[in-house]
Amino acid sequence: MGDCVFCNIIARKVPASIVYEDEVSMAFMTIEPVNPGHVLIIPKKHVAVMAGIDENTGMHLFKITLRVQQAIRQSGVKCEGMNLFLADGEAAFQEVMHLHMHVFPRFLGDSFKLEADWSVKPPRKELDAIAASIHTAYESLWSAAK
Repeated sequence: MGDCVFCNIIARKVPASIVYEDEVSMAFMTIEPVNPGHVLIIPKKHVAVMAGIDENTGMHLFKITLRVQQAIRQSGVKCEGMNLFLADGEAAFQEVMHLHMHVFPRFLGDSFKLEADWSVKPPRKELDAIAASIHTAYESLWSAAK
């Protein structure tokens, strides 16, 4: 993917401040941090969205995510909390179409905001109906994997 900035980082065609790297993944500092210590974790194989990643790679990326967040906490970077953020598709605010997990430290009074109408409280009947629909889809996708 010659036009993918993350693929170009992996290929060392674009500079990056690398935190961690192995044969499957890479973690590096973002150039647009929410707060100091904001790290991105990516698969080395170009995959645009979650639907394109295999479970083993996904599990590996989450393992590295857990390790990176622990390293951020131990690094001396200001950190009173932590956010993980993965945008999947343009509607979810994904800007670089190479799957990536954001890991960033939080502290009281920082400028990061996540705005939504948190006052919406659907009735239990609606929640149950949606849960049943998702459950049915889950079972049809994964019943053989048990």
